[in-house]
Amino acid sequence: MQRFSSYRDFDWPLLTLIAILSVISVLEIKSATAMTKFHGFDHKQIGFLAVGLFLMFVISLIDYHLLVDIVPWLYGIFLALLIAVPFVGTKVLGARRWIKLPGGVHFQPSEWMKLVLILSVARFFWPRAGRGLSWTDIGKAFALVGIPLLLVLKQPDLGTSLTYVPILAIGLFLGGIDWRKATILIVIFAAIGFGAVKSGKVLKPFQLARLTSFMDPNLDPKGTGYQIRQSMIAVGSGGLWGKGANQGTQTQGDFLPIPYTDFIFAALSEEHGFVGAVVVLMLYFLVLMRLIQNAQTASDIPGTFIVMGVVSVIVFQIAVNVGMVVDLMPVTGIPLPLLSYGGSSVLFTFLALGIVMNIRMRRFVN
Repeated sequence: MQRFSSYRDFDWPLLTLIAILSVISVLEIKSATAMTKFHGFDHKQIGFLAVGLFLMFVISLIDYHLLVDIVPWLYGIFLALLIAVPFVGTKVLGARRWIKLPGGVHFQPSEWMKLVLILSVARFFWPRAGRGLSWTDIGKAFALVGIPLLLVLKQPDLGTSLTYVPILAIGLFLGGIDWRKATILIVIFAAIGFGAVKSGKVLKPFQLARLTSFMDPNLDPKGTGYQIRQSMIAVGSGGLWGKGANQGTQTQGDFLPIPYTDFIFAALSEEHGFVGAVVVLMLYFLVLMRLIQNAQTASDIPGTFIVMGVVSVIVFQIAVNVGMVVDLMPVTGIPLPLLSYGGSSVLFTFLALGIVMNIRMRRFVN
């Protein structure tokens, strides 16, 4: 039974949690877009989820060792696509992030690059784990992740580029980086980041405004602070139990910006209150615990690295998105996994979770 152990070993509790979050996603998108020009996006989300579920089962049948073996080719292909995006990509709201495919489908290489990087980092650290990382190893790892990160930042897409950072961080941590080297790197990159922000040469003006406006949204309440202010009003007005589905004044009144993607957690909090928000966060907690358990029971080092890479991205996206809607993080356009509307985000999440299922199903196969 080398192909796969059995669907008995499929993580059915994890799939159940994913299904519950997916249902909540569809219902919340339906409610958030009911009175807007985006009405019907819930039907599109069902389509994305159906394709994602299908791909999850498909990728669970492909031995993840094969994916690790071919990932250098995948890395090269997607790196070429990121280089091509500025030249052939479709421009939307001032950014070129998508390549338009036949049939009107928009393909976002930066989202798929996250999955490629998770596999690439696992392959890179596999022979080095437990031996201690040299500065040369660290430099190569930074180049591996840093090159696509800079290409995505150039699009400009600050949010997606930031999701590459936790993949590198978990790789260095599991790879056994010395705490002294880790401290030196943190200090160096904190200084570089501060200098880059102050210089204004790395980030676009609107990106810099987003990073600073969350400190005090009232400084520009109708401009850069508008999104955060409306989000805070929506979250606060939900109270304990919420106003009910389709009853949110901020959401249905079209005050809350893009409530079906970046600010879907704010819309959910307004309609279902503190209790609804806590329920969703508990579901995420249970998903993460199942993922970590799968990492612990993986049969080899690459399996552990891959699952923890998935965990790092999901944790980062949840923390930044939820922090964003309550003014603890700047607005960066990072979607909430399994809840936010969007084909590229949904497909990445399901493919990543499909590889986790893949690893779980092979934990007893030598």
